Amino acid sequence: MDKEMASFNHNITITERKNIVVSGVKKIDNFDAEEFLIETSMGHLLIKGNDLEIIKLDTYQGNVSIKGKFNSLSYTENTKKEKEDSIFSKLFK
Repeated sequence: MDKEMASFNHNITITERKNIVVSGVKKIDNFDAEEFLIETSMGHLLIKGNDLEIIKLDTYQGNVSIKGKFNSLSYTENTKKEKEDSIFSKLFK
């Protein structure tokens, strides 16, 4: 199954800053109304915005559609570790 997922092409389509379709999605690591962390075939993608919600999730083809107002998209390295470090660093300051 991982070989099939790795062969997915990765594309991002944004329409009027209100809708986004991401292909090549392996899994959604975390999401809420302000942030989505998505593992894609090209690395972790961090999407930030307001009033974000999943419209359609196709796990077989590796596509996800999200609506809301998008403020930023960025690819990150070691995202899980960074998030864990930031949570613990905030707790123990």
